[in-house]
Amino acid sequence: MAKAKRKSEDEPAQHARRRAPEPAGAPLKGRPAWQGHLRLSLVSCPVALYSATTRSQDISFHLLNPATHNRIRLVPTDPDKGPVERSKLVKGYEIAKNEYVVVTNEELESVRLETTRTIDIERFVDASSIDRLFWDQPYFLSPGADSGVEAYDVIRDAMRQADRIALGRVVMHMRERLLAIEARDNGLIATTLRMRNEVLDPAVAFSNIRATKSDRRMIDIAKQIITQLEGPFEPEEFKDRYEEALRELIRRKKRGERPVSAPPPEESNVIDLMDALRKSLRGKSGDTGPKKRGR
Repeated sequence: MAKAKRKSEDEPAQHARRRAPEPAGAPLKGRPAWQGHLRLSLVSCPVALYSATTRSQDISFHLLNPATHNRIRLVPTDPDKGPVERSKLVKGYEIAKNEYVVVTNEELESVRLETTRTIDIERFVDASSIDRLFWDQPYFLSPGADSGVEAYDVIRDAMRQADRIALGRVVMHMRERLLAIEARDNGLIATTLRMRNEVLDPAVAFSNIRATKSDRRMIDIAKQIITQLEGPFEPEEFKDRYEEALRELIRRKKRGERPVSAPPPEESNVIDLMDALRKSLRGKSGDTGPKKRGR
């Protein structure tokens, strides 16, 4: 096996450890995704948004030249003029085939909304009133300066006691996004919500599924299977098995060993649905989920 020239690309596990997220309980670090003010009527405080999730431990691959194992660079190229410096590129919106309206950074700056600097709370709602299809990306909404901590605390505690979620707007990544803000521990969680035109109608999506009435006996057995598999949501029990298999593949290749292929999945050709449900209830089909915990 030929060795890659870059050690960091040859050892993804070590690379992932170097980029591991801060341990639980560590204060927020790094550059915030957005900074500005949170405003409730006439009360405001400086805040900052930090991503509440991370993909730093995911395995990522680089494109290499198989002959040299050199990493390939993707160079912006004009089909007529050849390579172009990235710093000279401009933004364009296609209005027709190969016809663009060019927009400068100064012009984009001129149409900035107030939400580029302020999250204005517009409404308070019950969490159950927001369809889960609309929930998107979570962020930590943290105080941006010591001077605004008192106002931040008042807004947080009032929301917690009222048991309501605040709705506001923010401009991030060239788009205005709706935010759902809720109290969590000593801080606030802000989750971006998809806009109405981004969410497809489930009734339309499932319109080609025939409305049929299931056998009552089959439903009863399926409900018993559901009861057997009930338990709390414990995310540490659910690991990315494909990611683990990728790491094992890379470890074996690094040691010069032959990769081990996973066995093909068993084909499931259910002839008698009632019989399959009964066997599942008796546990003959195998355990396919987390162990049931006491309720």
